[in-house]
Amino acid sequence: MKFLDQVKIYIKAGNGGDGSPSFRREKFIEYGGPDGGDGGKGGSIILKAEQNLNTLIDYRYQQHHKAQRGDNGSGQNRTGKSGDDLILKVPLGTQVFEEDNKTLIYDFIKIGEEFIAAAGGKGGLGNTRFKSSTNRAPRKFTKGTVGEEFEIWLQLKTIADIGIIGLPNAGKSSLLAAITNANPKIANYQFTTLNPNLGVIRYDDKEITIADIPGLVEGAHKGVGLGTQFLKHVERCKSLLHLIDITNEDIKKSYNQVKNELKSYNSKLNKKKELIVLNKTDLIEEKEIKKIIKDFSKELKSEVISISTFKKISISKMKAKLISYAT
Repeated sequence: MKFLDQVKIYIKAGNGGDGSPSFRREKFIEYGGPDGGDGGKGGSIILKAEQNLNTLIDYRYQQHHKAQRGDNGSGQNRTGKSGDDLILKVPLGTQVFEEDNKTLIYDFIKIGEEFIAAAGGKGGLGNTRFKSSTNRAPRKFTKGTVGEEFEIWLQLKTIADIGIIGLPNAGKSSLLAAITNANPKIANYQFTTLNPNLGVIRYDDKEITIADIPGLVEGAHKGVGLGTQFLKHVERCKSLLHLIDITNEDIKKSYNQVKNELKSYNSKLNKKKELIVLNKTDLIEEKEIKKIIKDFSKELKSEVISISTFKKISISKMKAKLISYAT
């Protein structure tokens, strides 16, 4: 299964190198002074948001990450080499939580953003640092400090302008493929989509991102069908496109089922701007389409339009609507 939106990892920054207690030793110089250099700084663990990633699956197979230790100082006042930082790449929309998986530490909302998750230890001081007018030959030096180490949770919440929601098999992946440059897996069975797919709509010199959120079955807010993982992604979308199969026997029931799952998970989700789209109009007569829309639209505040992703009917009209919903 490709979908993985949260994972626990262990991170350990590098320790700082030890300072050197060296003394100068040269021919014809009987009492050389202290010349011990400082230790190098330990490498840090840095998280960085990357544009071409859309899953945390890699961290499922490698959960322990350690940065390089700083080298010890040496004679002739030579400072040890600092350890290399370890950069861990994460998708845009990743949130970093403490070990309790509740306390938010950082939220990646921009490409290229970096966050030092564990700071490397400081290098120790060489004995040269302790030379004074009263202590000409100090033997004192300090060891490097220990690098930070933590267990943290990474959670991915897709960031998109528009989120496509609806029951399984409503045609969400087909719609995404029809209006964007995305290439999602499409088939006529439930849960074809196991992870949110992102695409970009370009219309009238404007550009918006749209996410295909996997189908929300009844009980999704309790975790049925990976529901809670899917619902997390809806929180990040500015507006929602609620896609419904117009051939369903009870369209209102289908609509309310998804709305109830949103409300049960987070009441704020139902307050998002919503465009209702009835799909698969190529399967029924035009007269029946108008009747269904008229009956269904009663008592609804949201706008309702109809399309056919199969025959590309009203796709351009819908794109124009989505541009206005994304702003």
